[in-house]
Amino acid sequence: MSIKIVKIEDQAKGAFDGMKILENKPIGFPQDRGIQQPYSNLFYWANAWSYNGGLIDEHPHQMFEIMSFVIEGEIQHYDSKFNRWLSLKKGDAQIIRSGNGITHAEKIMAGGRMFQIWFDPNIQKSISKEATYNDYGSADMKCFEEGGIKIKNYIGNGGPVNMDAEGVEINEYTIPKGNHQLKLNADKIHSFYLINGTVKIDGNKIKENDFFIFENEKELNLEVETTTVLFTVAVPHKLTYKTYIELANS
Repeated sequence: MSIKIVKIEDQAKGAFDGMKILENKPIGFPQDRGIQQPYSNLFYWANAWSYNGGLIDEHPHQMFEIMSFVIEGEIQHYDSKFNRWLSLKKGDAQIIRSGNGITHAEKIMAGGRMFQIWFDPNIQKSISKEATYNDYGSADMKCFEEGGIKIKNYIGNGGPVNMDAEGVEINEYTIPKGNHQLKLNADKIHSFYLINGTVKIDGNKIKENDFFIFENEKELNLEVETTTVLFTVAVPHKLTYKTYIELANS
């Protein structure tokens, strides 16, 4: 078994709008100096929240696919395609295929929390594409239950999100107390963020806001101490293209 745990205290940190928006980053930008660097086509992962509301002012994006998932409350977003503010509520998601360029701003409303996750869709191709985006409501997602575990599927296995990044699967698991198994694809790297609850894996205790990476196995055995919500992203071990990091380092 290969598991790597990145505790909340070891993750990179960030802030916007005079500390009105706070972040922990299980996968930060290289300059953030977190212990976990990008892998496969998973480039960046931030958990951002605001107690009283805050603004991330208009800024450009290019090449990457940027996904936002509302974990709590509400966020609002603006982009240069529509020139107006739009709202996303808990359970909703957005993808920006930033292509040859788009500008974007976002507000995290009071009590709001979101994940922002960046993917590398083969930037050598995406740089020549027109930027596009889609919003997806919580009710649009594919939801089902297996072995007492509630699964919300965003992409892969029938989920509605359409993206260019290769081989990505995104799910949210709600797992009741007890011993459980998650079936996994051994050809993928599985990344988990514990949104709430507590769980043990092979004697390792995982707490809220911890992050772990699991690979080279077909199943994950979980000892769940309290009802737990796990957010997971699976990406290929091997891609058919060179990533941004590989190109930058070549």
